[in-house]
Amino acid sequence: MATRTAGGNAAFHNFHNDYAHIADPNERRRLALAEIDKAPFGWYHIRAIIVAGIGFFTDAYDIFAIGIVTTLLGIVYFQGKKNGGVIPTSADTAIKVATSGGTVLGQLGFGILADIVGRKKMYGLELIIIIFATLAQALASNSPGISIVGVIVFWRVLMGIGIGGDYPLSSIITSEFATTKWRGAMMGSVFAMQGMGQFAAGIIALIVTVGFKESLLTAKTSSYADCTGVCGLAVDKMWRTIIGMGAVPGCIALYYRLTIPETPRYTFDVSRDVVKGGSDIKAYLTSKPEGIPDEVARVQGMRDSAPQLEIPKASFKDFMRHYGQWRYGKVLLGTAGSWFFLDVAFYGVGLNNSTILSTIGYGTGPNVYIKLYNIAVGNIILVCAGAIPGYWVTVATVDTIGRKPIQLVGFAILTVIFCIMGFGYHKIGQNGLLACYVIAEFFFNFGPNSTTFIVPGECFPTRYRSTSHGISAASGKIGSIIAQVCIGQLRTRGGATKANPNPWLNHVLEIYALFMLGGVFTTLLIPETKRKTLEQLAGEVPGTPEYDPNMAGGRAMEARNGSDRSEEEYSSDKAV
Repeated sequence: MATRTAGGNAAFHNFHNDYAHIADPNERRRLALAEIDKAPFGWYHIRAIIVAGIGFFTDAYDIFAIGIVTTLLGIVYFQGKKNGGVIPTSADTAIKVATSGGTVLGQLGFGILADIVGRKKMYGLELIIIIFATLAQALASNSPGISIVGVIVFWRVLMGIGIGGDYPLSSIITSEFATTKWRGAMMGSVFAMQGMGQFAAGIIALIVTVGFKESLLTAKTSSYADCTGVCGLAVDKMWRTIIGMGAVPGCIALYYRLTIPETPRYTFDVSRDVVKGGSDIKAYLTSKPEGIPDEVARVQGMRDSAPQLEIPKASFKDFMRHYGQWRYGKVLLGTAGSWFFLDVAFYGVGLNNSTILSTIGYGTGPNVYIKLYNIAVGNIILVCAGAIPGYWVTVATVDTIGRKPIQLVGFAILTVIFCIMGFGYHKIGQNGLLACYVIAEFFFNFGPNSTTFIVPGECFPTRYRSTSHGISAASGKIGSIIAQVCIGQLRTRGGATKANPNPWLNHVLEIYALFMLGGVFTTLLIPETKRKTLEQLAGEVPGTPEYDPNMAGGRAMEARNGSDRSEEEYSSDKAV
């Protein structure tokens, strides 16, 4: 074991000077991780929130902006008697579903890779993919060989892969660096940047609309079919600007993502490098890129200490054995199932924004300029009315009320709201529908939309935390695809007319109520993670309800607590 060292501490705090006298690497690991768990909230926590949050800001901007952009694509590329400047429903759905399809691949792929090769090596790569695909979309064009829809779909699938990778990586890195007391608020703040991204998309759309006002006013009527010539050229510049601006925040955050240190929990539990893990903790708490321990001491420590670490090694066999136990399998079922049920309704309702905008008078106008202006302003109003307040109320209360109560009550209230909207669709009127929509948006975000992101980043062991979060998140995006491709199309059943374009919408809302009820039951499978360390939640802390000797190296733990059981007794219990 490395000995105490002298000198150089003014430049960099030396990990060996704290724990060199402790021979047991498991105890060194415990003490080192306790520094993170008990650290006072400081700049290093704010930095982690900002670096991870900008990714979600970019993700939400790119996803949300496409709802506005498809309207503009219709004006530019679908003129003529057949479409009249309106993008076909099939093309609109394909563009929106493409992102979700790519997101599923990214969530699973990056989730697994982050557990295999490390968080640091993958963090930043997904943002590079997002930036590249975003700029490519902004430069896309029609050609004789391929339509604009095909080009946009290709790049949005690639962008979706990057967005998907951001889910497990940002969640896991934030949770593994967070202080136990405020871990939920930190993770909630990262996720709340989605609301700010949605708001920014509306603001950018409003700015470019006002900027091209004179060109848009050249259209003779309010019909998109009349927006040709100078007006059409302006709209073409508008959608490219809106899409392209999505790459700006990503470029700002890229450097900080590439220089963030590896999470000490990964270094300890997967890399099994005790010395480097301790140095990285000191680096993080002093806002340095990474710990730089003495290499001789590091190699000696890995040789001597790694075999003594009693945290199970990751493997496919161990993964199947771990989740084959109901006490752990039910948690993964609960996180994945809750996210699936949530996203069916969350994305399904998002498809009907145009209906809500018409209700509040922001979906139409006397000319093309006013129509596009109203769409941008209407979207900003809807985001500010429900989504943003819901996100930040979660941040303020998640570490006091708890994750499970917020999610359970959220699903229950959403079930009631969708029942009112569905069964009372023709009775509550447009103002009633608007009120229900705003309330639903609030309880989506002060509810399961936030907690389904937070809980999977906390309740799984380090060696499978990213993979498990990726599986949970991918389940949600599969739900969103089902909502957009299958359930959303049911709105037009019964013969859509110009006067009633969504004759079956009330029944669709009733279906969403059923999915929200399903979320109530899956929520019962997840644990409450409030104010508990990640090691306690993983079953490594003796004397807690979660304790599992197989997860904690039971013999060594009990030895430190005065147990005198023999090797044979422990081995027998472990086999059982």
